[in-house]
Amino acid sequence: MTRGPVDSSKIPRFAGPATFARLPRLDEVGRADVTVIGVPFDSGVSYRPGARFGPSAVREASRLLRPYHPGLDVSPFERVQVADGGDIACNPFDIEEAVETIDAAASSIDSRLVTIGGDHTIALPLLRAAARKHGPVALLHFDAHLDTWDTYFGAAYTHGTPFRRAVEEGLLDTEALSHVGIRGPLYGKRDLEEDRRLGFGIVTSADVMRRGVDEVTDALRQRIGGRPLYVSVDIDVLDPAHAPGTGTPEAGGMTSRELLEILRGLAGCDLVGADVVEVAPAYDHAEITSIAASHVAYDLVSLLALRENK
Repeated sequence: MTRGPVDSSKIPRFAGPATFARLPRLDEVGRADVTVIGVPFDSGVSYRPGARFGPSAVREASRLLRPYHPGLDVSPFERVQVADGGDIACNPFDIEEAVETIDAAASSIDSRLVTIGGDHTIALPLLRAAARKHGPVALLHFDAHLDTWDTYFGAAYTHGTPFRRAVEEGLLDTEALSHVGIRGPLYGKRDLEEDRRLGFGIVTSADVMRRGVDEVTDALRQRIGGRPLYVSVDIDVLDPAHAPGTGTPEAGGMTSRELLEILRGLAGCDLVGADVVEVAPAYDHAEITSIAASHVAYDLVSLLALRENK
């Protein structure tokens, strides 16, 4: 018997603690099959800060989520126990120490994780934790940017470098690496060449528009195969019209509908963990970005619920 969200017919959605989707806390249920955690860390950003407030904003926006997902035909909170594990508190002044703290905390949680960031630096320790449990994982990375650069100002750990570090550390299955939603100017053509050398395939936001969601999803599934899969979603994969509240917005992005439909097309894949990062609510309007991110997290939880109870 699972314990689900607070009953909104008895307690209004705008009242009570703002756990994700108004779910119970992890310490209230003892154990969970899927745990939603926050990582309020943004010391790795290269432009606009503020993603440290992302977890609380996404939780607040998630109050309106309901327990049945018609797109996937699943009631995730009935199917498996889902709980809010709170936040991983890490040092905002020492990136390397923060990376180690996130890795240790994520590794200590005995369930599948959906993590709300925070900036994209946190993907590296989360991938370390996932690979420790499952071996090298396939990666599906939704983002406007490659995030496979080498260093920023000589720093190896930033929000623009996590996936280069992950390849170097052997955390990823280099036969199954995909970026989706890439767009915007680069430092040079060499960026693409180095990214290809690391093993990544690229689906641009223009590709999604021209080829359509179904064709793109089929190609991604073929690349993933039966491998354990980690999904990392930078909310700036969405066009600024759909996600203005982020640190490095780029024009010409995907719609929230396109992103959610691609995610739903992953049903049946061996999803082992996921993150949603780079929500910076100070730049948001009417919670547009936070609402989009809460629905992305809900879809990821639902996919994990389907996977957990096959």
